[in-house]
Amino acid sequence: MFAPPARIEAEVFARIPEEFMVHDRNSAWARTQLHGAPAPVFLEGPSFDRDGNLWVVDIPWGRIFRIDPKGDVVLAAQYDGEPNGLKFHPDGRAFIADYRRGIMVMDPVTGRVEPYLERARLESFKGCNDLFFASNGDLYFTDQGQTGLQDPSGRLFRLRPSGQLDCVLAGIPSPNGLVLNLDETAVLLAVTRDNAIWRVPLMSDGTATKVGVYIQMSGGGGPDGIALDNAGGLAVCHVGFGATWIFSPKGEPLYRIDCPQGLYTTNCAYGGPDGRRLYIVESRSGSIVTAALPEPGRPMYSHSVASA
Repeated sequence: MFAPPARIEAEVFARIPEEFMVHDRNSAWARTQLHGAPAPVFLEGPSFDRDGNLWVVDIPWGRIFRIDPKGDVVLAAQYDGEPNGLKFHPDGRAFIADYRRGIMVMDPVTGRVEPYLERARLESFKGCNDLFFASNGDLYFTDQGQTGLQDPSGRLFRLRPSGQLDCVLAGIPSPNGLVLNLDETAVLLAVTRDNAIWRVPLMSDGTATKVGVYIQMSGGGGPDGIALDNAGGLAVCHVGFGATWIFSPKGEPLYRIDCPQGLYTTNCAYGGPDGRRLYIVESRSGSIVTAALPEPGRPMYSHSVASA
């Protein structure tokens, strides 16, 4: 259907030091999600702050790491939870999609993590996965849990600055990473167990309509984290494939970025001095790899956001 995309080899930017690897304990999260395999670390949720530091979460051990532009790693926070995704609000706070506890908020200066939204109408979430801010301050997040083709009951939520919570879309087999398109008329949603990126057009009232497949993938475990560039192109981390794909705004595959560290390429974020470098998490090895992307399309960090 398309010409083979050009291949780019990523290089290692940083790795969680051995002193932070957990070898003497078992994790309930890892027993289920990794079928009992050891999990000394499992990174996700890369996000840049205003000072150019890269923050990542460690799901099984409830940890948040900060990585400076030179690649030096600091343990910035640890709490009783399973942080799965992280995004910064323009007021400096970090919002966390926690698999076990819902939506949390962290003060990056003190490392204090507190609950922000633990339940939906008194009901617990299945397992929050990732989140994204709209320019008006609306917070979109996915509720994935153990859903899949056997149980397509995952959900996409929107939390307004007023505190109103809306279920934008239900009946999703494993909703994962998400972004809004450039004009914020649709959510692009990684649906891992469907091995696809869905387009979720939004009505003026924020409800979904005419949901369809934007990109159909194959192999690996499916798409996980995604990131948008300022031309509307999409970076898609293909977990289990060891690659991140770069698609044009029309959905045409342009580049394949291969990871030298393993197959668990789960999440990515644009950063660097000019915003054109893609940083990709390889979760199992605790590594962050990076690659500079060619023109066209100058990648951006994220949409600007209004204060909540």
